[in-house]
Amino acid sequence: MNSREINIIEFPSNLGLKKNATEVEPGVKKLPDWLQTFGFHEQINPKKVYRIEPPVYSMEMDEESGVRNADKIAEYAIQQSKLLKERLNEDTFQLILGGDCSILIGNSVALKQKGEFGLFYIDGHTDFIGPELSHTGGAAGMDLAIVTGHGHDKLTDILSEKPYFEEAHVFCVGNREYDEDYVKPIINSGIRYFDLKAVRANGFESTAKKFLELIHQRNLDGFFIHIDVDALNDEIMPAVDSREKDGLTYEEFSELLKPLLSSDKAIGMEVTILDPNLDRDGKYTKEFIKHFLEIFEYGKAST
Repeated sequence: MNSREINIIEFPSNLGLKKNATEVEPGVKKLPDWLQTFGFHEQINPKKVYRIEPPVYSMEMDEESGVRNADKIAEYAIQQSKLLKERLNEDTFQLILGGDCSILIGNSVALKQKGEFGLFYIDGHTDFIGPELSHTGGAAGMDLAIVTGHGHDKLTDILSEKPYFEEAHVFCVGNREYDEDYVKPIINSGIRYFDLKAVRANGFESTAKKFLELIHQRNLDGFFIHIDVDALNDEIMPAVDSREKDGLTYEEFSELLKPLLSSDKAIGMEVTILDPNLDRDGKYTKEFIKHFLEIFEYGKAST
């Protein structure tokens, strides 16, 4: 990232999630405003802030694709891709705030239109499953599969750009849902997969550097970073929709991200899933902002 100027782009969609019985709709759409409340935007000091409001939330199941709100997600993805594609023509770093993980779809379409990019996917889940394995039908739990071309063309072939990422250009890091049926699809894929146990054994900095070697060896145009905050340890970030025991400490999170953000091939990053409704006093959000900014400023200052 180095010393490039930064755009903040807000895509506050919750269309990829199934609401629970006590909700009117999932609260992740409040994340950009919630972060701004605690001074996040001010401290990032962006060149400009952009925002696209999503279609109205619903629980509609699309029978054709097996994914909830598939038509709305595709509609939103086209809007996202148009805005992001224009920003990618600038010499700026794109810091994208969700929303849920389904925003990766529109972001990926824009990147594919721009060139060939890698994806470093940091998540407490693989999100590499189809509707047949999903308990919710939510795109937020299938997004990595979708952006690598698996699933109905309604979401995987938007603007005839399928696949948005080649499997061989993707690292998936931090999963701690170890069910055999759940991980089988990604193990059998071309994605470089490091669950939490594996990345700890391999080393966080080492894993990031292996990815950077891939980017250079394949002569890719750059790479994008996905961060689902449920990759963090449940004790330090419980404000997520799908909790699991264990997870990355902030020290491990830093070791993983710093080499990536220090690279001039890093074109952007998205942050998803932190739900303000699950952090009413902002305790976990404020701690996340503190550590994130320390890591982000390191990447910005590196040469």
